Parts: sequence; C-alpha cells; structure tokens
Amino acid sequence: MTKTTGQGSLRARRSRRAGSREGPRRSWPLALAALLLLVLAIPAVLLVAPGFLGPGAPAPTPAPPAWQQAPATLSAPQVLAPLQPSAPVPVPASVTAQVEPVLMSDGGGTFTGMVQDALTGQVLFDRGAAEGRVPASNLKLLTAVAALRTLGPDHRFTTKVVQGPAAGQVVLVGGGDVLLGAGDSQPQQVMGHAGLATLAAVTVEALKTAGATGDIKVLVDDSLFTGPALNPNWQSGDVEAGEITSLYPLALNSARFDSAVTAGPRPQDAAATAAEEFAGRLRAAGAGAGLTVAAGVERSPGASPANAAALASVDSATVAEQVDLMLQVSDNYLAETMGRMAAVATGRPGSNDGAAAVVAAEVRAAGVPTDTVKLVDVCGLAMGNQVSARQFTEVVRAITTGADPRLRAALDGFPVGGLSGTLDTRYGDATTSGGAGLVRAKTGTLNTVLALSGYVVDADGRLLVFSFIGNGLTPGAAGNKEALDRAATALAGCGCR
Repeated sequence: MTKTTGQGSLRARRSRRAGSREGPRRSWPLALAALLLLVLAIPAVLLVAPGFLGPGAPAPTPAPPAWQQAPATLSAPQVLAPLQPSAPVPVPASVTAQVEPVLMSDGGGTFTGMVQDALTGQVLFDRGAAEGRVPASNLKLLTAVAALRTLGPDHRFTTKVVQGPAAGQVVLVGGGDVLLGAGDSQPQQVMGHAGLATLAAVTVEALKTAGATGDIKVLVDDSLFTGPALNPNWQSGDVEAGEITSLYPLALNSARFDSAVTAGPRPQDAAATAAEEFAGRLRAAGAGAGLTVAAGVERSPGASPANAAALASVDSATVAEQVDLMLQVSDNYLAETMGRMAAVATGRPGSNDGAAAVVAAEVRAAGVPTDTVKLVDVCGLAMGNQVSARQFTEVVRAITTGADPRLRAALDGFPVGGLSGTLDTRYGDATTSGGAGLVRAKTGTLNTVLALSGYVVDADGRLLVFSFIGNGLTPGAAGNKEALDRAATALAGCGCR
C-alpha cells in the first residue's frame, strides 16, 4: 500500500476531527456507515484535491535525487559529491533534440554551442563549436584558470608600508590587492579583507617604536604593473561608463568609490585614491602620537627594494576567494588584476600583453588546445577576443573533473541559476524554472554578445558541461538570454536516452 501525504489528506483528517466535535450524536449503525463512506472517499479526495487547491498545493510527487534539489547552501562541491561514473551518459541525438529547438536567436545573430559529458569528454551537442567567437565575460573562466595555476588558491597579496627614500617619508607599496577597504580589516570578507585603517594603525605603532616624530610624507609605489594603464582595445564608451578604469596594483573596492555602488564613474587613478585614503587614516591614527601627515601624496621616484623591511602590512583574501568573487559578479577590474598578477608570478611583465600571454599559456598547459584563441584583454570587455564554445567546455571540464585540484577552487564562483551572482534574477519563468538552483554558469554580456558556459548535473546524476555563445545579436532582445537559459534548463532535466 502506498503511503499518501499532502494537503488533501491533511484536510481530510481535519474534516473528520471537526465533524466529531460539531456534529450531533448518531446511532452506531449510521456512524459506521458514515465512517465507511469517509474511508472510501479519501483516495478520491486525494486525486482531485490539487485541482481545487490550486497551484500552491501540487499533487505529492517523489522527491528528486540529491543532485537535483536546490542546494541549502551555494557550495558547488556539495552538488558534485554524489556523482557516480556509473550514471548513464545521455544519447547525443536526444540531447540535440532538446537543445536545438530552444537555442534560437531573437532577431539577428547566431548561437554556437557545445555540450560534453564531463567525465569522458564525449560530445553530446555541437553547433559550430569550433568557431571562434567574441566571448564577453566568459573569458574570465580562462583568467581564473591562469590565476589558480600560477598563484595558487591559497596565495594572498600583501600591501605594505616601508621607509621612504628620505627621512620623514613612508611608502605605500601596492602588491596586487585591489579589494582594499578604507576602514579596519574585515577577515570574514573578500572585499575589504585588508583595511587601510588597520594598516595605518600598525604603521603608527612602528613609527613610534622607531622614535619618529613630526611630519610624515606618504608616497605610493605602484610600479608592479607596467605598460599602458588602460588597454587600447577597450572602447572609450565602456571606460566612461565605468565598466573598467586604469589598472594599478592597489585600489579601494576594486577601483570603486563605494563598494556598494557597482556602476557609474570610477577613480581615474586608483593608486593615488588609495594612497590619499591611507594618508588620511595615518593622520587620524597619529594624532595622539606626536605624528602629523603632510597634505597630498606623491609617487615614489622608483620601485621600493624587494627586501625592504616592512613597517606594517596587511594581506588580502586568498586568490581562490577573489577568483570566486570575480566570477560571481563578473568584476572586470579584478579579472585584469588577476591576469597581471599571474603574469608577474611567471616572470612576465605585469602588463596587458603579459596578462594575455600568461592566460593563453596556462589554459594550454591545463590541457585545452589554444591554437585558435585570440586574447586582447583578460576580462572579456574587448571585442577583439576570440574563443570557441568547445574551448570553454574543455575549460569547464578542467575545473569540474579535478585533474588539477587547484582549479576546483573556482567551483563556488559559478553563479547559480535563480540564486546568486549574475544569474540571481534569471531562471524564474515557466520555461526556465526547472534550471533554478541547478544550472551553474558564467555569464557574458556585451552589446551584441551573450554567452553562458558552465555545468549541470542531469536527472540521472551525470555531470554535463556546456557553452553557448551568441554573436551579432540584436541589442536588448530579451529572448536571447531566455534562449541560453532554456538550453541549460533542458540539460538539467535531461535523461535524454
């Protein structure tokens, strides 16, 4: 006998209890007859109750398997943990039958795409997947691979203060942390993990110990990055709109005036802005210690010696945590910084060209063919980049399958459909809600470009990786994002056999 649960049976039980309290007493024969009719009626009530109770009370259905349930937390490894190699691989023809009809552009342009079985690499869907395409912010997946491989998931960037070249000077040295906070360090946060108020307080204590008094001049050393601070491949309109700004190896709030305001104008000189904030915090911290701070900041006349003793220092969040933030919110400034820091870690210049070179090299070293890859930046803002859907699925495979354990640190950075990051407001309509909480993918958006590359566990427990890229699309056509989301949702519900 099947045990039945749900609102229908609950209401039936309430009905019986209410009748026993409110109804008049009956003779035993009548009571027995009524009870028999009630017992016979319960199955029928359960069958029809959902229709009367409306969409808020659907008929009871078996719970989906663990990997198909929306996660209680947004930890990607929890979703991947139950996977078994014995889960059936979808049939390519069936996958194509599900994806092909929904991956259609709304107006102009075309979509290319690929779906692969993550464990074996078997191609399950291929529409022009070898064709180079403008990838938009999907490019950040390649940058994540390079950063994790060269720097390591646990690496932290240090912002330090050293003695200046002349008496009465201190130098704020940028070490790659562009997520500095103005106030006290916040160890539980990624943005603001290292705070300039904390750095200033420790600096004052060190100066007091050294017997320093009088006026202190703040210099800033941003020599870690070289070459043009603005990539010439970025359109001026994007710079003016605040999509990106000049690159420096230290900045507040990822080169934003306010960490809570992620659009609009940015500081033109993020290093000078950070140094001015530090000088202000140093002035406040030194007020009771006989120290004053001169107005204005200047650039150091040269790079500080690598072995210079630090008066004070603060460390950033880990590279893994920063990579996850970069992917979740699609932070252009952070991505470009990660590319330059990866370049420096491998002995290349901390420049635009150095970043592009190290990203291509590290993706190739991770086992992804890069013969046709063209990179002119590493955040995806430039229209001159070319990456294929096949290359993206191979990158996602490298991240998800654990061949290089360092890359698994990027798993939590994939936005979750309907729940987090740049996918938090998607997967809410009837055609895509089946992917909510299940689809995990990096988004990409430019005026005529949309992309979605990520992974999903299908209804049979098979891990699938995918990439869908639209180029030449009609700007603002809402149906294009829906096409991407419907295609990914089809994979989430796929048994496809």
